[in-house]
Amino acid sequence: MAEAKPTKCLVVGAGPVGALAALYAARRGWDVDVYELRGDLRDASTTPLNFTKSINLALAERGINAMRHSGSPALLDRVFAEAVPMYGRMVHSASSAGTLTEESQQYDVHGRFNRAVDRANLNKLLLDEVETLPNVKLHFNHKLVGADLRKRKAWFERKAAPPQTADGAQAHQDQTDGREQEVEVDFDLMLGCDGAHSNARYHMMKFVRMSYEQSYIDTLWCEFTIPPAGPTSATTPTAKDGFATSPDHLHIWPCDHGLFIAIPSIDKSFTCTLFAPSATFATLEQDPATITQFFQTRFPNAADLIGHAELRQQFEQNPHLPLISIKCSPHHYSSTGVILGDAAHAMVPFYGQGMNAGLEDVRVLFQHLDAHPSTPAGRTAALDAYSTERVPDAHAVNDLALANYWEMHSGVRSPLTLIRKKVEEFLNDKLPITGFATQYARVSFSNQRYSEVVETVASQGRILLGGLLGSVVLPGMGWAAWWGWRWYAAGHTTRKAVKGFAGLGMFGERVGRMFT
Repeated sequence: MAEAKPTKCLVVGAGPVGALAALYAARRGWDVDVYELRGDLRDASTTPLNFTKSINLALAERGINAMRHSGSPALLDRVFAEAVPMYGRMVHSASSAGTLTEESQQYDVHGRFNRAVDRANLNKLLLDEVETLPNVKLHFNHKLVGADLRKRKAWFERKAAPPQTADGAQAHQDQTDGREQEVEVDFDLMLGCDGAHSNARYHMMKFVRMSYEQSYIDTLWCEFTIPPAGPTSATTPTAKDGFATSPDHLHIWPCDHGLFIAIPSIDKSFTCTLFAPSATFATLEQDPATITQFFQTRFPNAADLIGHAELRQQFEQNPHLPLISIKCSPHHYSSTGVILGDAAHAMVPFYGQGMNAGLEDVRVLFQHLDAHPSTPAGRTAALDAYSTERVPDAHAVNDLALANYWEMHSGVRSPLTLIRKKVEEFLNDKLPITGFATQYARVSFSNQRYSEVVETVASQGRILLGGLLGSVVLPGMGWAAWWGWRWYAAGHTTRKAVKGFAGLGMFGERVGRMFT
């Protein structure tokens, strides 16, 4: 009996999600071809799709766990070696008297942290790992122009790369040699990992009745850089180890109608982002000379850390880009196609979960593929199960990311938000039997499904408010809430736990629902 041929896997997109997907597929003995629109992403001359060079990302547990299961034990060690731990937020502001303040807000009562990583470097590490495997081929400068998911064929335009001289300069080339050529590729399974403006998704929509929602928020973003601390450069009181401010935090300058953040880099600089309404950008674009005053008014000390001349230069030179949000369903077609990462659920960046969710997609997908036979029927069942699980999670994290914009520019200053965080952390630390944890901890430091996080946190809020009202209005209700927590921690749903409250507890939960 002839041996079955290995699964032919086509990965569209060689970013972090595509590279990890290729690694997972190759570790299973599949025959893997990766096609990328741009040149080799490890080449410093390759321009990223969003035209920025240094994007730092927050690598959290979900992304780490996905790489942990990649079959490459040394991969995480290499990633961690070039990452900067961030233990919380540092909120910058100024008093009415003009005094500059820094307030540290830890992410987690147990000291858990995220890691700041450079996207380009993470991409390089993943591609280097993929390239060591003999059953993977990388194809750069290839644009997906067509796909037939029934016939399992895809077509790419291959851009001819200009030849180079010995010193790396481009040699003269006849124009006819640079014409784009089309190549046809057969596959068993196509993984679309090609970003928010995905060609893989576009061609998949011709074969599946996909619900699709794309929206933009009225906020643009622009990148800035705080350089390493120098002998005469501005610093803050928490500056250390050559960083202009604390390297242990994600820095936030909140204001009513905007946000400025800074994330540390391994080279001791900070990658920064201004988020503001499009009207604000339009005003600043009309008169760039006002950018320094704008920063000094809304983001105290940030302009000093960047440098006033550099601030204006970076504002004028760096692009002002929109923020897109995408939801779609399903994420697959039959046994032959599936989309992952931003292709399936592009989101605004305010929870730092975009890349983490995309990497988690890979782990969840292959968990389902491993649970079924490597046949067309088996892959159909696996992809059905994947979409059933992942679509609600993708929609949930998309909503969480959008809601966290308020958290970052207003919630960090809200007494009620901070009180709830302290209560939930106290219960998590001192009374773990309650099962309480903050939303941030569930999203960033666990692998609980995003949709379950939303449900659990909503239930926690109702219980907390019901218990609070009970302790104020009806003295016995506080004890009822306690017994409700006991039921919750024992593995019952909150709805079942509330049934155990008896009369007062049930009333407290109902009252809580009215206010949450």
